[in-house]
Amino acid sequence: MSLRSLNLANDHQRDAVVGFGAAPTTTTVTMVLPDGTAPVRRKYLKTTARLDRLVADAGDLLALGHAIVDSDVDVDIEQVGRPLTNTHRIYVADDGAIAYRVTLQQVIHLPDGSEKERRDATKAPSNVAAEDSPIRWSGRLFPKADALRKFVFTKAYQVRHNSGLTYDFLYAMAKQLHEADALMFVGSGPKGVGPMVLTTGGEPYRGFLEGRVDGERYALVLHLTNLELKALVSEEDAS
Repeated sequence: MSLRSLNLANDHQRDAVVGFGAAPTTTTVTMVLPDGTAPVRRKYLKTTARLDRLVADAGDLLALGHAIVDSDVDVDIEQVGRPLTNTHRIYVADDGAIAYRVTLQQVIHLPDGSEKERRDATKAPSNVAAEDSPIRWSGRLFPKADALRKFVFTKAYQVRHNSGLTYDFLYAMAKQLHEADALMFVGSGPKGVGPMVLTTGGEPYRGFLEGRVDGERYALVLHLTNLELKALVSEEDAS
């Protein structure tokens, strides 16, 4: 398994370049076909039409249904069902035409789901392996139960040593967090509270380190979140 680099500092502001990647998983279940052979995944073209455009042209979904019945239209037998091999993601305009110049925007929502603002999505560079600015401990510990109720963790990576020295470095971290039974808030910047960007142009995340120790074995897990759970406040409570 290939590992990506992570420049990580501990609570004493000593940093080292280590690796991180998805935690290995094992399974005892193997999916096979009735004849015992392994299945092969295939992709097929389902349709060449966009439902939203068809509904817009017809007026509403009911009118679209009547139009299909009245015209007795058939599927495009030359396209529908074709096997797909090499595919690419493209962006299309409202009229279905391919958009060649796209401006990505980030939409910020309020806790009730309504839109707060829109702003251009910036392609921030990756900052997890910067030599002069490691990912630091913020000093803010979150009990595990509180963190699970406050944040939605969307990704998890196992931080791994690449030498005997980094083994001691990471083991000490894992032991400290294991004994505290808490997650450490980590991030970029001098205070360790800035966002973490794993890849250039990627989503910014908040990072939390979890440590587990069993004898000489350890697991240091980096949990990432970009969503914080907040209680809805009614207008009466706000007033």
